[in-house]
Amino acid sequence: MLLPCEVAVKSVIPAIRSAIARELTQTHGLKQKEVAELLGITQTAVSKYTRFYRGTVIEVQRIEEANFVIQQTVTALAKGQMDKYELAEKLCTICGVIREKGVMCELCSLSDPDIENNKCIVCCPSNKTRMEQLKKSK
Repeated sequence: MLLPCEVAVKSVIPAIRSAIARELTQTHGLKQKEVAELLGITQTAVSKYTRFYRGTVIEVQRIEEANFVIQQTVTALAKGQMDKYELAEKLCTICGVIREKGVMCELCSLSDPDIENNKCIVCCPSNKTRMEQLKKSK
């Protein structure tokens, strides 16, 4: 069984980086090399993100709370007001939002068909509540 963080590394983090890279290049006019330096990735990765060759599994911008943090992150990066530690924290925050919204459940199921999403208590608070109720009823 893959842990949710392993699924996130393969699917969610690239989708977040892709959204940030596209915003920085398209909206703020940064060059791919500049974006690569800001995100700590290669220029080739930025190119793949901006051309939708990588990071396309989830459209993170459609998740309102995630998009809000993405926009904050993009603005701070474009203004040179975010270091790599703050960026790491923002990436984890966005990933957490995506997990809490249950968006990763389908990805986890694809990675391990034996996972029963309604029993998983790792990402979704509603499932934790459901599991706590089940424990109390025993």
